[in-house]
Amino acid sequence: MLSQFSREGEHATLADLDFEFPKDVYPVGRLDADSEGLLLLTNDNFFKTRLLDPKQRHFRTYYVQVEGEITEEACAELAAGVTISINKKKHRTLPARAEKITEPTLPDRNPPIRFRKNIPTSWLALSLHEGKNRQVRRMTAAVGFPTLRLVRWSMDHFELGGMQPGEVTEINK
Repeated sequence: MLSQFSREGEHATLADLDFEFPKDVYPVGRLDADSEGLLLLTNDNFFKTRLLDPKQRHFRTYYVQVEGEITEEACAELAAGVTISINKKKHRTLPARAEKITEPTLPDRNPPIRFRKNIPTSWLALSLHEGKNRQVRRMTAAVGFPTLRLVRWSMDHFELGGMQPGEVTEINK
């Protein structure tokens, strides 16, 4: 689902959700069409700005399924920061938290990821407080482990928990 209310091709958007959103509600950050997980929506610009400001160090944690068996060395590189390309310019990512995890319990993905019988996959939790375009995918590729599935698990203290795709939970200020 695209993180917008307007239509764009055949992709589902926030307008497809079974919820009556106020007109002045916008996403806090975004998820691309290939990513899943938690998306906060708000009409509080102060809240949105505070959560997205890298200087505030509000971490966003992603559960990432990668091709291959992720190593401690690769996690250490991710944690220290890696050099990725953004708009054909080199960018050194800020330090992050990266650790190998067991496969999390998540809803099935539709469509499922590609499966290769002879190539294992593994999972890591990657926490960032910056958000460049497709940054997580670029980071895991930079250390030799391409991303297969990307799920935003949390933003600051807000967690996906047991929510299902398309489910909306309203929270108080």
